[in-house]
Amino acid sequence: MFALWRAVVLLFITAGLLAGPVQAREVGLIEQLLRSRPDLFGPVLENMDTHEVQILYTRIDRDENNRPHFRTHAFRFDPGAYFYPASSIKLAAAVLALEKINLLHVEGLTKHTPLRIDSAFTRQTTVTGDDTSPTGLPTIAHYVHKLFVVSDNDAYNRLYEFLGQQYLNETLWNKGYRDIRITHRLAIARTSEENRNTNPFTFNDGDRIIYQQPLVTNPTQYSAPEPILRGVGYIDGEGRLIEEPKDFTRSNYVSLAVLQGILQAVLFPEAVPEKRRFQLTEDDYTLLYRSMSMRPRESRYPQYDPEEYPDSYVKFFLGRDDGDRFPGSVRSFSKSGLAYGTLTENAYIVDFENKVEFLLTAMIYVNENDIFNDGVYEYDEIGLPFLANLGRVVYEYELERKREYEPDLGRFEVVYEEETK
Repeated sequence: MFALWRAVVLLFITAGLLAGPVQAREVGLIEQLLRSRPDLFGPVLENMDTHEVQILYTRIDRDENNRPHFRTHAFRFDPGAYFYPASSIKLAAAVLALEKINLLHVEGLTKHTPLRIDSAFTRQTTVTGDDTSPTGLPTIAHYVHKLFVVSDNDAYNRLYEFLGQQYLNETLWNKGYRDIRITHRLAIARTSEENRNTNPFTFNDGDRIIYQQPLVTNPTQYSAPEPILRGVGYIDGEGRLIEEPKDFTRSNYVSLAVLQGILQAVLFPEAVPEKRRFQLTEDDYTLLYRSMSMRPRESRYPQYDPEEYPDSYVKFFLGRDDGDRFPGSVRSFSKSGLAYGTLTENAYIVDFENKVEFLLTAMIYVNENDIFNDGVYEYDEIGLPFLANLGRVVYEYELERKREYEPDLGRFEVVYEEETK
């Protein structure tokens, strides 16, 4: 009786955040697809609790007016089951940074306005230039671009600082994205207090100051309602093994439903409730679509070595064993995350030639020894192959699926060559 009650509660909790309704009769589809290929998924299926797999797959069907209709299939989805989201939360920061620029309504202030970042609190760092940008100066737009193309951590950290911890979280919560908590910068060690204090910003047009934002402090300490202790040990900052669970109580958190919900709102704003939308311009959408789906070799600023940054870099779904390049007609509008033995990807996958589109969001945990920070994770052996095969199997299913109306995908066909002019 308790199991049935819990299942019903989960459906109601997530109904407002998922891209489409999760219907009990459809929940088994993903498992059917996985079990149809034991050669690909057998070992993971046999150890599903260990790997903590969660998957949301949303089918998209267009009507005669090209309006999208969504139907979500869930596999082991549980918003209460914590996983470390790593870089997948960068999507929220990028979108809110663009929206904040628009909402400030400051004459002359745009996402392309050069900026300077100052230091006003312990271990804050300054920025006066960016030699990877076309002008040599940092901008919000350029940070967004780098954040998506190669998941640049510093770019995310600067957007986090521009937004401020309280604004970032409360704006998302007020839009209805409740199962998310973003509390810290990435890839640099900072205390909770240091993460609650974010840098001063100045936006300039030459010598003229257009807008200044002082140091911002979040007076509230965000943390999970209950302690989150994971694993059996971790390596501390001095390289020592601490034989006790790692505390994620004040770490970043998000559910798969919120990840996919934010992505859906960016891609299909007209198809979500007004409250959940972001106030973006058409040029903002173009920037997001281009950067989210761009292959690193297509970027001019910065330029990325394709040997170090292949097409599959930070694109886990549809990764290929026979080479790094995707089929030319396929694009993945996505943001992935990888850290502490957890891999996550949140993607809208499109095949422009075959008129295929779907949303896929998934995570898998691959930390057999349950020790964090030791660098011993099964990414290459289990995690990356699982996500690549999952994307491929769902894509092949979509290729065969009949649609009453062929989708017009022109909205998502962006000109990548603009980056090289």
